[in-house]
Amino acid sequence: MLAPAVFVLLWSTGFVGAKYGLPDAEPFTFLALRLLIAGSLLALAALATRTRIDRTHAARAAVSGVLLHATYLGGVFWAIAHGTPAGVSAVVVSLQPVLVAALALPLLGERLAPRQWLGLALGISGVLLVVAPHLGGDVPLAGLMSCLVALAGGTAGTLWQKRYGDGIPLLWGTSVQYAVATAVLAVASLAVEHQHISWTPRFVGALSWLVVVLSLGAVLLLMVLLRRGTASSVSSLLYLVPPATALEAWLLFDERLTVASTVGVAVTALGVALAVRGVSHHDRVDQDGPQLA
Repeated sequence: MLAPAVFVLLWSTGFVGAKYGLPDAEPFTFLALRLLIAGSLLALAALATRTRIDRTHAARAAVSGVLLHATYLGGVFWAIAHGTPAGVSAVVVSLQPVLVAALALPLLGERLAPRQWLGLALGISGVLLVVAPHLGGDVPLAGLMSCLVALAGGTAGTLWQKRYGDGIPLLWGTSVQYAVATAVLAVASLAVEHQHISWTPRFVGALSWLVVVLSLGAVLLLMVLLRRGTASSVSSLLYLVPPATALEAWLLFDERLTVASTVGVAVTALGVALAVRGVSHHDRVDQDGPQLA
C-alpha cells in the first residue's frame, strides 16, 4: 500500500515543477533536456548491471516513450506554458482512468467489478470538486486541445505498457523510452521553439527535481506498479494527483483550499479506494486475452 501513495505524492509534484521551471525555458526544450539527462543516467545504471535489451523489447519501449513521455508530458507542459491553469491541465489528464477502464476490457481482457465502476465515478466527481474553483477564468482553446492530446497519449501509453511491457528490462526499457522521447521532443523544439534557457537557480532546481524525483523515481515506480496491478487500477491512482497538487499548492504557495476542494479530496480518496482494490485472477479473461502480471 505504500508504493501507490509514494507514486501519487511524487507524480503530483510534476505540476509544481512545471510551474517553477517553465518561465525560464520553452516546454519542448525543457522536456528534451530533462529526459536526455534522465535517460543518460539510466543508461549508465543499466550498463553497470551488465544486462541487455533485445530489438523487440527496445521497439516496444520506444512506442511507450513516444506515448507516455513525448505526447503526455509534451502536451501538459505546452498547455501550462501557453496559459492553461495547472489545475485545469490536471483535471483533464486525470480523466485517463475512465478511458483506460473503458478500453481495458476489449484490449486487455480486464473486468471491472461494479464497486470499481462506482469508484471511477466518484473519482471524477471528486476531481471536479477540487478543480472547480480554477475553472472560472479564461482557458485557451489551444491549451485544452493540448491537454486532450496528452490525455490520449497517456491512456494509450498505459494500455501499451501493460500489454507489452512485461519482460522488458526496467532500466534499459525506461532508458530507451527517454531516448526516443528526447528525439521526438528535440524535433518539436527545433520546429517551433528557439531553444533558449535561462539558467536561473529556480530553473536548475526545477530541472533537478523533475529529473531525479519524477523521471527517475516516479516513472520507474509507475512501471513497477503496472507490472503488479491491472492497467485500470494503476491508472486510477491518477485521480489523487489533482487533490495532492491542490494540497501542495496550499502548502507551498498559500493558495486557499475551498470547502468544495476539501470535500473533493475526500470523495476522490474514496473513489480511488474502491477502484484500486485488487482484482482477483477470476476477474481476468486469460483464455482469449493477454496474460496479465
